[in-house]
Amino acid sequence: MKQYLPAIALFFIFVTIYYIGSFTKIPFADCVGFVLSVEKGEFETVATATSHFLYTNTGIFIKNLTGFNAIEASRFLVVSSAAATVALIYLIVKTITKTQWTAITAAFVFGFSFSFWRNAEIVEVYTYNCLWVSLFFLSMVKTFIEKKNIHIILSSLFLGISLWIHIQNILLIPALLLFLFYFRKEKQYVYSSFILFVLLFSSLSILNMSQGLPFKSFYSSDQGTWVEDSLKQTPMQLVKDFFQSFVYLIYNFNIFIFFGIAGMGLLYKTNRQMFTVFFVAALLVYGFSTFYLVSDNYVFFLPFNIIFALSIGYGLSYAKYVSFKKFSWVCLLIPFGYIFAYHVVLLTEKGKEADAFKKYKGGMNYYMLPWMNENAGIVEFTVDNKVAPEPINWMTVSAKEYIKVLKSKGYTEEEIRKL
Repeated sequence: MKQYLPAIALFFIFVTIYYIGSFTKIPFADCVGFVLSVEKGEFETVATATSHFLYTNTGIFIKNLTGFNAIEASRFLVVSSAAATVALIYLIVKTITKTQWTAITAAFVFGFSFSFWRNAEIVEVYTYNCLWVSLFFLSMVKTFIEKKNIHIILSSLFLGISLWIHIQNILLIPALLLFLFYFRKEKQYVYSSFILFVLLFSSLSILNMSQGLPFKSFYSSDQGTWVEDSLKQTPMQLVKDFFQSFVYLIYNFNIFIFFGIAGMGLLYKTNRQMFTVFFVAALLVYGFSTFYLVSDNYVFFLPFNIIFALSIGYGLSYAKYVSFKKFSWVCLLIPFGYIFAYHVVLLTEKGKEADAFKKYKGGMNYYMLPWMNENAGIVEFTVDNKVAPEPINWMTVSAKEYIKVLKSKGYTEEEIRKL
């Protein structure tokens, strides 16, 4: 139990941080749609690309079990999943490096990384997804480092479950197959693992087809043609996408990018098989996320960001960087980096223009500061019949339905405006 105390401490530290910074009012983006699903309390019975079957049903289960309202049940799920993921980052790095300070540093770097921190402060599926993806990574690392073959089976279990949360995780299947190939001599465990994964994966289609949906419904959506649009981009657009992805990486990991790159090199030298498995996973996720043509594509990098955070921890353990231990506390200054960047951007003309244009949802605060307390809310925006300078109809449609449901439960318009 003693060996898990740092992980438990990290969990409670980040639960506190994320709860303090959590949204005051339901934010823009897809948040109100998720809250609406939990508010209605109707369990999802299909697993499509946008239904996020397990996430939605877990939120409803928490609401029914605890008596929380839909907003607080959703907040609890998102924040606790985020804090647990940070604790898992610690455990994975500790397993690889056997060094506590590198594991703690990597956990703080990831916990403070912008994309993850932002998603810990709003109502979205991604921190819950990161929790299960991290468990998948932990199982593979445990197998490589500690030779505990039960984790071969657990790796398929966790990745299979994650597909019921977000179908993007099919990008991790090649990494799982390569992992199973490397341990092919452990036939009993590998066969059991493979069969378990096939059952979990195929059950997505079986569930949907049993309700009259087509076979491909688990990975497709009738709400948009994002994949098709992504494939139609010009070479210049692709270059722009790649540059943007690099900006995301810098904003998430700042100076620690150096240690992430060093960690890749070190892992390649010391454990070629584990390097290859994680490299395949990272490459597919990063490539897809870079060129996926949606406005919030930064969230799709999160499984890659987990891998990069693990690499940062491994890079810090490199003998030549051991002297950095006495400076590792600088990871605690990451929040101040966001504040600094925010104020610098507001000094520029383009920054001021962007701030004014996006004022309806909080201006540049919304885009550059991860915490969301005292934020602008989509429900209040919709109740007051405000008009945005850009299309946000998919948000307001869900907001109007949510308002209608609340009014049917006796909420006044003034009470709803505060949500």
